[in-house]
Amino acid sequence: MARELVETVCRNVTINWIQKENVKPNLRRLVKRLLRKYGYLPDKQEKATVTVLEQAESLCKNWAA
Repeated sequence: MARELVETVCRNVTINWIQKENVKPNLRRLVKRLLRKYGYLPDKQEKATVTVLEQAESLCKNWAA
């Protein structure tokens, strides 16, 4: 699941993706979809989604091609 999350976020980032507010909702939707796919508890999906996006921002600011 972690690999698939990383691959999904990497494929969907754009230049300056951290500052662009229109990119974040799409990434949030994709992360939530993956969490549902792997049976993540619905009441914990929001916190997990926020955590994934925060980690992506802090670790991968240069992912955009």
